[in-house]
Amino acid sequence: MADACRRAGATHMTAVIPYFGYARQDRRTHGREPVSARLVADLIAASGLQRVVVVDFHSHAVESTFSIPVEHVSAISTLADAVRPSAHRDTVVVSPDLGAVKMAERYAKFLNLSVAIIHKSRISGAEVSVQRTVGDVRGKEVLVVDDMISTGGTIEKAIKALLDAGCSPAGMKVAAIHALLVGPAAERLGKLPIEKIYVSDSVPLPEQFPVALQVSPIADLLSETILRLHRLESLHDVLSRG
Repeated sequence: MADACRRAGATHMTAVIPYFGYARQDRRTHGREPVSARLVADLIAASGLQRVVVVDFHSHAVESTFSIPVEHVSAISTLADAVRPSAHRDTVVVSPDLGAVKMAERYAKFLNLSVAIIHKSRISGAEVSVQRTVGDVRGKEVLVVDDMISTGGTIEKAIKALLDAGCSPAGMKVAAIHALLVGPAAERLGKLPIEKIYVSDSVPLPEQFPVALQVSPIADLLSETILRLHRLESLHDVLSRG
């Protein structure tokens, strides 16, 4: 599509990518692996695109794989607004690993809640091992937040660790911007006492899922970003909102 537009005489081309695939493959961890995030970024630049708009990278470091400008907008405030009516004052926002701590802190700031952290180690792309929970969750409702749910392994281990730590099994909530929900996700999450999963519509969602999904559209976020780029206006307010 980019090549067709370029050959038709387009003067400016921007790719709006709500979910950037291969974002977790931004480095080699076991030696003989591709760095697919860099490869995809190079392909995008080679197509003639001049700017990219993405929603919540898996890691901000992925931006460094691009040789063209990247506008990194966030749907965290959108999901936080969706969670707010059902979040109690003693609800704890939980980061399922160290990589999501800053995200959990942003949710906690929007919702004026405390934060807990789960230390985990990843065994494979679908398996994780939880080591310990840092923070007071005993007897409290929890909101587990992450940038995406793929196979559900991280969320499954996190919730089991929280239950072992004494959190309330009632009112357990999960918020994830990108709901891939592939492989064993339905089976894993369907067995857990999750009241609701808050997600965006950055990717197509399953028609049926064993846990209630509350979907927050990101059309307004993207349309405002596109409009400001078209008008050559500052994106400061949009970027700082997340």
